Amino acid sequence: MLLRLPTSLSEARECVAEGAVPIGGATLVWATFQRDGFPEQAVSLRHLPEATAIEPDALGSAVRLHQIDDRVPEVLRAAAATVGTGAVRRTATVGGNLVGSTLRCLLPAALVLDARATVLEQAGVYETDLAEVVEKRQLLLSIRWRVPLVSGYHKALAAAGGPPPLVVASAVHAEGGGPHLRVAVRDGYDVLRATVPCGTGADPVLDALERSDLAALPTGARDAVRAHVSDVLARVDDR
Repeated sequence: MLLRLPTSLSEARECVAEGAVPIGGATLVWATFQRDGFPEQAVSLRHLPEATAIEPDALGSAVRLHQIDDRVPEVLRAAAATVGTGAVRRTATVGGNLVGSTLRCLLPAALVLDARATVLEQAGVYETDLAEVVEKRQLLLSIRWRVPLVSGYHKALAAAGGPPPLVVASAVHAEGGGPHLRVAVRDGYDVLRATVPCGTGADPVLDALERSDLAALPTGARDAVRAHVSDVLARVDDR
C-alpha cells in the first residue's frame, strides 16, 4: 500500500481523484484492511495545514485527540478526553471519530457548537452541514463553529464491551434574540438534539427541553440531561 501525504489542497485533490483511500490514525480501518485487503494507495491529511489547525473556533480533521487542548471550547476538549485509552487518543483523529466511527463521541459536542464542516472532493473544497458529512462519510478537512459563552460535556460510566454510554453535550450561545442553549444527547447510537432560549432561569429551560425531541429519551437519560443542563446554566449565571 502506498501512503500519500499531500502538503497542499491541490495535491490532496489529486490523491482523491486517483482513488486514494482516506486514512487517519488507522485505529478504525486497520482491521478492515487486514480482513478485506489493503488498498493500492491511501491518503493521510496529517501534513495538510487546513487539516491540522487547532483554533478557538476551528479544528482540523487530522488533529489527534490527545492534541485537543484549552484552545477549543470545553465541550470538545472533554469529549476528546473520554475517547478510548491514552494510546488510542494519541493515534485517533478528529475526522476518524466524526466520520469513520459508529460511536462518534465528538459529534454531540460539535453539534451543540453549531459546527459546520469543510470537505474535500475531486471538484474542490466546500462548506456543508456536519450531519450530512457524517451520513455520507465524506472526506472531512475541518470543522468550524461559533464560540459559546459556556459549554459542558457528560459521559456516563459504562462497562467495557457493553452498550454505548449515554453522552450529553451542551453549549450556551449569545444570539440576537437572547442566549440560547443547544443540547445534544447520544443514546445508544442515536443522537437527539434541541435548542431552547435560556435567559429566564433554569426551570423554564428544563421545562422547554421536556417539550422538545429530548422528551423521547428514557427517564434515566432525561434525569441526566436535567442535572447536566442545570450545572451548565449555573456557570452562565456566574459569568
